Amino acid sequence: MARRVACGLWLAMLLLAAPPVLAETEPATTPSPVAPACHAHSDADVPLAAMLAPGRVWDCNGGGWDDSAPVSWLYFDAASWAGSAPQAFFTRISRFERIDIAAVDRGGAVRRAAHDERSARPIAAGPVFTLPVPAITEATEAVVVRIAGPHSSTMVTEARLTSDPESTDWGMEEVLLLAIVAGILVTPLIFDLHFFVILRDRFVLLHAAMVVAMIAYVILAGGLAPLLFDISLVTMAIGAPLAWTIGVAAASFFMVAFLEQEALSPLFRRAMQAMGWWSLFGLSFFGLQFRWTQGFDNLGYFLGFVPVILVYLACLTQAVLRGSRSARFLAIAWVPILAASTERLLRGIGVYAGPSTLDELIYLALALEVMIVALGVADRFVAIRRERDRAVAAALRLSDLSERDPLTGLMNRRAIDLRFGELRASGYEALAVFDLDHFKAVNDAHGHEVGDRVLVTVAQVLRSDPDAFAVRIGGEEFVLTLRGDDIETRVERLRQKIPVKVAREIEALDTMVTASVGLVTAQHESVQDMTFILLYRRADALLYEAKAKGRNMLCSETIDGAARANRPMRASSR
Repeated sequence: MARRVACGLWLAMLLLAAPPVLAETEPATTPSPVAPACHAHSDADVPLAAMLAPGRVWDCNGGGWDDSAPVSWLYFDAASWAGSAPQAFFTRISRFERIDIAAVDRGGAVRRAAHDERSARPIAAGPVFTLPVPAITEATEAVVVRIAGPHSSTMVTEARLTSDPESTDWGMEEVLLLAIVAGILVTPLIFDLHFFVILRDRFVLLHAAMVVAMIAYVILAGGLAPLLFDISLVTMAIGAPLAWTIGVAAASFFMVAFLEQEALSPLFRRAMQAMGWWSLFGLSFFGLQFRWTQGFDNLGYFLGFVPVILVYLACLTQAVLRGSRSARFLAIAWVPILAASTERLLRGIGVYAGPSTLDELIYLALALEVMIVALGVADRFVAIRRERDRAVAAALRLSDLSERDPLTGLMNRRAIDLRFGELRASGYEALAVFDLDHFKAVNDAHGHEVGDRVLVTVAQVLRSDPDAFAVRIGGEEFVLTLRGDDIETRVERLRQKIPVKVAREIEALDTMVTASVGLVTAQHESVQDMTFILLYRRADALLYEAKAKGRNMLCSETIDGAARANRPMRASSR
């Protein structure tokens, strides 16, 4: 179907680009469809003869339409077709029980044709169906149409006779316009799919559902469906109003999900959601047009939209007054649709009669709506992405603060607990515990400010190895996890660098600051289940061994499935 709509769109543009050619190929004169001169309503048992009897009251002033009556009558005067004998009767697609068409001659002769819904033929010339008219002769003075069980006022107000069964009130331009509108409506679905893949937000799916329903409405209510596939009158008559009510329901839920949280009060949000459910179930019920609901379903369907329109307007007004950026897009997009829907509502309940081409107002409003709302969805998409990016950045900052030592900038104990498994998987197989010798004496002699500077300097030394992950456990104790070659040599080099760096950076010190280190290496291939706690305890035990042997040295151990003997190494003090 999408391919056919796209082809229709292409053809529409091609034909609209060449109006002179169309003008040359069209007939010089095309007889206009003939409207009824009078109409009337009656009970189901009133015969044609009684309607044509003298004294029978007909309304010939264009008012008094009543879709709840069991039978509607239309009187077409022969004088109105001016020599072009009608061949077909057409009217707006809607459900009915039976249509009888009678050609009445002077002298009382009558030729009749009876039709039910199955014999009605939808045509691709607007939202109409046609029925053949009995033979018209020079003696024919009128055509009288009896419509039993009409479900719509417009079925009566928009009824016409035509001398061309393929010609209605709709011209080629209107049909091409529908094809263009249908093609435009397809475009937002691509954007919705793209946005949902990235954003995963519910309002994108609701907008897609609304667009799909509107595409179905344009194709069914606009009369494009017979161009695309073989379809019955009943399917079109029920499908169009159902597509509209589903679209209205999706739009209600879309508004609630799309607008910013503060744009609507809780009361207005609940009211809008209620309108969505009312459209989905209440209005859809009237749109089904059951036989037993014929007397009230048309009025119920159209008047049922009154509270929906009022709630829409109230919610849009409140959201705009509250400064909602998204509501401005919806107001610009939806006010034309609400206006066109109100016009259709008034025609639908028979307040006045008008041609079906007035429906173009709705189709044009829909095309405008999808373009504006697509811009609004894109704008909201950018805003939500920006908000989420800020939230993620803030969460990362908080996480970083909770895992980082504020003094030295190194990670803390919580960080290594969380990441140790990942570090081991990345090849970090050694763990060294550094502890500064006699650090309390530094604090006592020079104060905590100098002591803090010493800790910051030590952190700089430990951070200098690109294949090491440095952590401050607490106080003057640091942990280093390492990967790569010559780990023991690199750890010893860092240990020896500490007093040199501290002495150069902190001139106030009059004593050498040294460190003792316990290093344990657990080769990943042979010891895969080694935990941080187990490695830390082994390294800490080696650290105490270094302390016991005089400090300022490194004691190491390699674990390859069975612990080897400690291999202490004393570092020279400089």
